[in-house]
Amino acid sequence: MLTFAYPWLALLLPLPWLAWRLLPPRAQRRAALRVPFFERLSRVSGATPDSGGAVSGRSLGRTLLLALCWLLALVALMRPQWIEPPLHRDRPTRDLLLLVDLSQSMEAKDFTDANGQTVDRLTAVKQVLDDFLARRQGDRVGLVVFGDAPFTQVPFTTDLALCRRLLQETAVGMAGARTAFGDAIGLGITLFAGSTVRHKTMIALTDGNDTASQVPPAEAAGVAKDKGITIHAVAIGDPAAVGEEKLDEDALKAVAERTGGGFFRAMDRAGLAGIYRRLDEIEVRQVETVSFRPKTDLFWIPVGLVLLLTLLDRAVALWAAHRRDRRATRGAVGAA
Repeated sequence: MLTFAYPWLALLLPLPWLAWRLLPPRAQRRAALRVPFFERLSRVSGATPDSGGAVSGRSLGRTLLLALCWLLALVALMRPQWIEPPLHRDRPTRDLLLLVDLSQSMEAKDFTDANGQTVDRLTAVKQVLDDFLARRQGDRVGLVVFGDAPFTQVPFTTDLALCRRLLQETAVGMAGARTAFGDAIGLGITLFAGSTVRHKTMIALTDGNDTASQVPPAEAAGVAKDKGITIHAVAIGDPAAVGEEKLDEDALKAVAERTGGGFFRAMDRAGLAGIYRRLDEIEVRQVETVSFRPKTDLFWIPVGLVLLLTLLDRAVALWAAHRRDRRATRGAVGAA
């Protein structure tokens, strides 16, 4: 669609005509030769005598040319633009951070996969999380893994395929044998520091009690709440276990409740899949659609036409002067 950025400049269209009607002709003194046949000479040249001088006339073609140049110059000043059809872009409104426990207890083979084969806890988690991530279009997703210490596996990204691939590359023990859940929350808070979206969510999955953190999970959860971050805690493992494999449900519940999140317990793969379906319903995907219409400036077209018309006018004038000079030269030769 063609439009103009400054359409009000069209009001200047009659300006040259008003100047011609209201302003006096430009006076220019030149050397003159007094002749007895002045009136006859004026008629032949097309000039109109006026108060001891002559007002030069202008041919119809040149007048139309000047009018066309003025019109094109005015169109260029109005800044014509071609507006393309609107383009829509979805902007994420949620940052979702996954905290995945890679401590040694995740190696326990007490889960089954989709085919009924016995697998370790981490393998079951990977399968369920992969399906969960596949449905998170419109969110920015990050991944933090933790053991003796937390590490950023994937910073926030909308490239869900990359996140899913790097999740599959994790392995039990790669971050250490113990569990630093509180420190993992602290690292997550740091990653959220640069976030400008409205909704910030952590989903923490762990099967052990916190044995390696410098910051207790409850204190880290308090900081997360102040930052507007919601934490959902997913407990995986046996509540009756002891030692490193002991499942501290009270600590996980406290973290979730303090930030307004939910606490879930997964005893098998089916339960784990059900939890992530519920989280998918709770954390509804939201996107903000941004629309814009590309604009292409076309002012160069009328400017180019004015330049072309001016060059053609000069070329025609030079050609006419050349013909007059040739005729004058032939006349002088014939007279001689």
